[in-house]
Amino acid sequence: MGKRRRAAERGRTKPAVVGGLIAVVVGGAGLAAYTLYGGGAAADDEGSASGVGTVKTGPLSSAEVKSASTAFLAAWQKGDVSAAAAATNDVPAARTQLTGYGEEAHIKKVSLTAKKRSGTSVPFSVKGTVSYKGTDKSLAYESRLTVVRRAKDGEPVVDWQASVVHPELETGDRLVTGAAGTPPIKALDRDGGELTTDVYPSLGTVLDGLREKYGKKAGGKAGIELRVVRGGGKDSGAGKTAKSTNDGKNAKTTNKNPDKTLLELSEGTPGTVRTTLSPELQGAAEAQVTTREKASVVVVRPSTGEILAVANSGHGFNTAFQGSLAPGSTMKIITASLLIDKGLASVDKVHPCPKYSSYGGWKFQNDDKFKIDGGTFKASFARSCNTAFISQAKELGDDDLTKQAQQVFGLSMDNWAVGVPTFDGSVPVQSQASKAASLIGQGGVRMNPLNMASVVATAKTGTFHQPYLVAPDVDDRSLAKAQRSLSEETQTELKELLRYTAAAGTAAEAMSGLGPDYGAKTGSAEVDNQKKPNGWFTAWKGDLAAAGVVQQGGHGGEAAGPIVAALLRSGS
Repeated sequence: MGKRRRAAERGRTKPAVVGGLIAVVVGGAGLAAYTLYGGGAAADDEGSASGVGTVKTGPLSSAEVKSASTAFLAAWQKGDVSAAAAATNDVPAARTQLTGYGEEAHIKKVSLTAKKRSGTSVPFSVKGTVSYKGTDKSLAYESRLTVVRRAKDGEPVVDWQASVVHPELETGDRLVTGAAGTPPIKALDRDGGELTTDVYPSLGTVLDGLREKYGKKAGGKAGIELRVVRGGGKDSGAGKTAKSTNDGKNAKTTNKNPDKTLLELSEGTPGTVRTTLSPELQGAAEAQVTTREKASVVVVRPSTGEILAVANSGHGFNTAFQGSLAPGSTMKIITASLLIDKGLASVDKVHPCPKYSSYGGWKFQNDDKFKIDGGTFKASFARSCNTAFISQAKELGDDDLTKQAQQVFGLSMDNWAVGVPTFDGSVPVQSQASKAASLIGQGGVRMNPLNMASVVATAKTGTFHQPYLVAPDVDDRSLAKAQRSLSEETQTELKELLRYTAAAGTAAEAMSGLGPDYGAKTGSAEVDNQKKPNGWFTAWKGDLAAAGVVQQGGHGGEAAGPIVAALLRSGS
C-alpha cells in the first residue's frame, strides 16, 4: 500500500483541477497523468487510524474506497506489479494477471483514469499502446473495480477479479499479443455472399466460432493481434478454448466462448468458409428478434438439418445455440411421443386433464387452473394441459424420458458436430417430483432454440437429422445419429397433435394462414425470481422448422409465436 505522506507534504505540489477532477502526476518517466476524484489530500487520511490487532469492520467510507483504488491504479500504471497485487485481496492471481498484461499482452505506456465512484465500485478508463515486434497500436477501453475489506485485518483493498484488467476476461483467461494461431476467415452464406456483423449483428459469436474451428483449414494466413485466450489455452495464438471444439460442439454450459480478438495490429489473409445460412432468412431473423428484448430464434431445414438462420436480441452470448433454459411445454412434443409409444395416450382417446395432479409430493396445476372434462389427448395437447402429462408419471420409469430424448430426438448426448460450439440439450434421469416436472419441460430439462427447432423437425420427418451450419464434407466430420426413428404410428399421431395445436390450439393465432402442411407447440417456462415466464414457440411449415424463446416474455404464443411464424412466412 506504501507509506502515507502527510497532508502538509502533499501540499507542496498543487494539483490541477480538470473537469471537477484532480489530476495528479504519478512519478515515473514517460508516464501519463493518473486522475483522482474527490476532495483534498486530507481526505485520504480520514478514518485511517486503527487499533493494533483489531480488524476493521463496517461499511467502507468514501475515503477508504478512494485510497484503496488509488493505491492499486497508481501502482499498476507505474508498472509496479508487486505493489498493485498487494493492494488486492488475491495477491497471487493479481500478480499473474498483471505480469501477463505486460509480458504476454505487450501493453505499454499505460494510463489509468478513475471516474466517479458508485458506492464501493470505481469505474476507470485505460489507455495504452500494444507493441509487438516493431508494430505499435493504441488501445483504449473501460473497466471497473470494487473495493472490499480484507478478511484478515479489514483494510480496504481491491476485490480481485480478472475482469478488472479487462472486462472480457474471466477467471483463467489471459491477454496475449502475437501472431494469431487462427487466421481470419471470410464466412459466406449458402449463396456465396459474405456474412459480416455489420449486416448481421447476431453473427458475432458464430463468426468467432467458425474462425476458431476453420481458420487453419480454410487457407488463410494469420495476422498479429491482441486476443483473449480462454482458460485452458496453451499458447499465444493457439485460439483454443477451455474445451477443444474440433467437432464444433460445446458439451457443458460451463464451457467458455471462443477466444476473442480485441485489437488487430496487422491484418492476416482470410480463408473462406461457406455456411448453410440463407441471406433472406438470416436478415428476417435479425429483424424479428429486435421486436422483443432477450429474444432468440433458429430456423432449420427438417429434411437435411441445415441451419438457415440464427439470431439473438443480445449479441454477447449466442443463446440460440448455447443457451440452457427450461423449454416449458414445448417439451411435451417429446413426452407425447413417449406416451404414444407406450400406449399411454392416443390422439382421439379420452385422456384425463384435471385441475390438479400430484406426484412425488408436489401438486401440479394447469394455467389458470383450467380442466377439461371428458376431453381427448388431442384436446389436452392443443390447450397445453400440464396435468394430462403429470398424471402419467406413475406409469413411466425414471429414465424413460431421457431414453426417448436420446434415442429418437438425438438430444442430451453431447455429440452434435454443428461447426461451431453448441449446447446439445440436457434431459437427465430424474425421480419423484422432478421426473414429473420434466415431462412438462421443467425440472432439470434444459434446451435452446436450436434444440427445439430440431425437435419439431424430427416430429415432422420422423427421423432426427442433426442440425449443421457447415457441411460435414468440408472437414470430414461425422454428424450425430439417433438410435431409432419414430414409428409410423407415433409420427402420424404426433404430427396430428401439432397440426391441431397450430389450427385450433394455443398456437392458432400466431400460425393463422400458414396451413395446411404445418404444426406448432407453445410453451411457458417458469424461472425462479422471474416475474414472467420464458415464452417458447416451435413450429414447422413445409420444409422449414423454427423455434424461438423470449426470456421473461410470458406466454409463448404471444411472445415467441409471432417471431417464429414470421420467419416461416418469409421462407415460404
